[in-house]
Amino acid sequence: MQFGIFSVGDVTTDPTTGRTPDDTERVRAMLTIAEHADAAGLDVFATGEHHNPPFVPSSPTTMLGYLAGRTRNIVLSTATTLITTNDPVRLAEEYAMLQVIADGRMDLMMGRGNTGPVYPWFGKDIRQGIGLAIENYALLRRLWEEDVVDWSGKFRTPLQGFTSTPRPLDGVAPFVWHGSIRSPEIAEQAAYYGDGFLHNAIFWPMEHTAQMVNFYRQRYEHHGHGRADQAIVGLGGQVFMRKNSQDAWHEFRPYFDNAPVYGHGPSMEDFTRETPLTVGSPQQVIDRYGAFWEQVGHYQRQLFLIDHAGLPLKTVLEQIDMLAEDVVPVLRREAESRRPADVPANPPSHAERVAAARAAGKAPATGRAPEGDRWTGRTAEDDTALTA
Repeated sequence: MQFGIFSVGDVTTDPTTGRTPDDTERVRAMLTIAEHADAAGLDVFATGEHHNPPFVPSSPTTMLGYLAGRTRNIVLSTATTLITTNDPVRLAEEYAMLQVIADGRMDLMMGRGNTGPVYPWFGKDIRQGIGLAIENYALLRRLWEEDVVDWSGKFRTPLQGFTSTPRPLDGVAPFVWHGSIRSPEIAEQAAYYGDGFLHNAIFWPMEHTAQMVNFYRQRYEHHGHGRADQAIVGLGGQVFMRKNSQDAWHEFRPYFDNAPVYGHGPSMEDFTRETPLTVGSPQQVIDRYGAFWEQVGHYQRQLFLIDHAGLPLKTVLEQIDMLAEDVVPVLRREAESRRPADVPANPPSHAERVAAARAAGKAPATGRAPEGDRWTGRTAEDDTALTA
């Protein structure tokens, strides 16, 4: 099972010091956090995508491309790629480029985001959110899977003889998760394509999470991708730890009370009772998260939010070390001991996806675009030669 961290990239005043980092400091802190997570032995680092203050990660592929050259083992991912407001042509190009740069050590999670105004900022209508998610992703898959695409739809201009470059690494597209906290249509979309489904449960009780995950599992089996218990599932969660639980509660409370994602709402006591937020000792985290299998079945990825609300970088790095040393090894052993032999332990790696494509008789493409455009038969090199 994979364990990792995700960041929403908020710029928040530290309520204990009154200090607010600037955007540059926050971006660089996220890079340090990702590199530290890799060195500590965590499996995944994922960044959100936001286009408004107080959040800074507006260009996930830029950040992850840099980290591909700075890390060795960690899977680089997104904790939402906005499938609704990004052009699917740009997504196809940018994430295929990241896949090549990272040598396949990446995946991504499609989502609609939770910031309503982002739709008009990018010329979209929030009332069309579900339709945009469905149409844009269908086009994105074709752009990755077909060398030449003719396409027309409702929300963007048609394509004629279009080839997205670079082609996916080894001719196999990146693995995709679909993230949703409240829309069964997105769980259905993930199941239809046989993709992964990640429920970021940081705002929701586990009963709701279990309903969404179990719906996805049923539809995954309905669409013929395998048994329901073999579907690829991920969860989001949140923890703050100290060796002594009372110290954790005392230290985290002012950060919780001022957090932009949920501060000024329910008390920390109510929130920890109703959602997966766990504030306490490593053993309390193990006990809480180790019980989630009973509600959602065996799942393949657990991500933790640990770096928001103005927490100092030093504290975040300490949280990573506690996860890697005290929590993850125990949860990993428990997950493996409970996992049926024919249920995937992890999401499929790039190498596994290439092997599966070949075993199914779907030989991966060469990774090269067609020689010459579809309409004239000429190449860019031909035109260059004529004008030289």
